[in-house]
Amino acid sequence: MRCVIARFPFDLVKSEVEHMMSGITPEPATGVCVAIGRRSYPVKQVGQVITRQDRRDFTADEVTRALTRLGFTCHAAPAAPAAPVLGTSL
Repeated sequence: MRCVIARFPFDLVKSEVEHMMSGITPEPATGVCVAIGRRSYPVKQVGQVITRQDRRDFTADEVTRALTRLGFTCHAAPAAPAAPVLGTSL
């Protein structure tokens, strides 16, 4: 499927994206994430791998739109657990 990311056209196929991301360890989730296989990757990390561009060159929305069109499920990052407040007594 032809997708435009950072003003550059890319011909992406779901199986190729899955292959490119295999063996890559997901970074800590921040912002929007995408489920690829059994792993959840930040969309900016996936965008950097599939486009070979710097993350500052494209937006998370562009990558999310392209990945959704390919059939991937994008979702918000899980909320971080609340840290206890130090110095307070119960």
